[in-house]
Amino acid sequence: MRYLDPKNDLIFKRVFGEHANILKSFLNALLPLEVDQVIQNIDYLPTELVPELPMIIKNSIVDVRCEDNKGRQFIVEMQMLWTDSFKSRVLFNAAKAYVRQLDKGVEYSGLQPVYALSIVNEIFDDDAENYYHHYRLVHNEDSHKIIEGLQLVFVELPKFKPKNIIEKKLNVLWLRYLSEIENGTEMIDETLLKDLMSVPEIAQALELTKESAYTKAELEAYDRYWDTIRTERTLIADAEAKGKKEGFEMGTQKGKIEGKKEFVLKSFDNNIEISVISTITDLTMEEVRSILSDNKRL
Repeated sequence: MRYLDPKNDLIFKRVFGEHANILKSFLNALLPLEVDQVIQNIDYLPTELVPELPMIIKNSIVDVRCEDNKGRQFIVEMQMLWTDSFKSRVLFNAAKAYVRQLDKGVEYSGLQPVYALSIVNEIFDDDAENYYHHYRLVHNEDSHKIIEGLQLVFVELPKFKPKNIIEKKLNVLWLRYLSEIENGTEMIDETLLKDLMSVPEIAQALELTKESAYTKAELEAYDRYWDTIRTERTLIADAEAKGKKEGFEMGTQKGKIEGKKEFVLKSFDNNIEISVISTITDLTMEEVRSILSDNKRL
């Protein structure tokens, strides 16, 4: 038995974008909901196109949207790649969904919260050990005072490690499903498999992750997605390398200019003639005089 990676666009959308009962279980497990806030029913909403991110990232984000019976909206994203622009993009996306409720004639007092859950397949916060990051509007001094509206949750999947092999909390099982079922997995640890199969929604998701559940054309699309991710990862790496190189060159050039300025000033203070300073520094005499004038030497 071979399994496919549920983080792939095709599988993620099949599992979470076509089976409301699975998505409901996933959201209830991963979102910071109180007991009286548990999601009872959901309906899917059409996905939206949002502004593209820098560095040509177009295909590394998979999103699913839904609304529950209370009117709360949930945006679920699987982000295969990460740049510093992602947080702003997620906030923009959630804020737009929040504001668009007014288009339906909803009064301000009737606006319902929007939750954005982003599963990130990269580490973006090296300073924090925790893999779970929850953002919301909280009073700076009285943390119990909260303005409901937007809540953002980011899960750094590579940081996730179950405390022990028998950990069975629902959120842990869902994250183990996402992180430990990989492309080409043939054997699942017996204890883990038993735990996953003990939750009907995860058992169903696991069945939808089997390679045999997909046609040849779908498997070709599955492979093309990985090719796209590899290409985008290369583009990001190249862009970052270019940026670092340009930054270094700019810094080096700035350092050379500052060094010349310092040399000009010290030389002039030691009564060296401007023509000599110009020859040593490769600056024109006019450039030397400009430096001296700017620093009140002339």
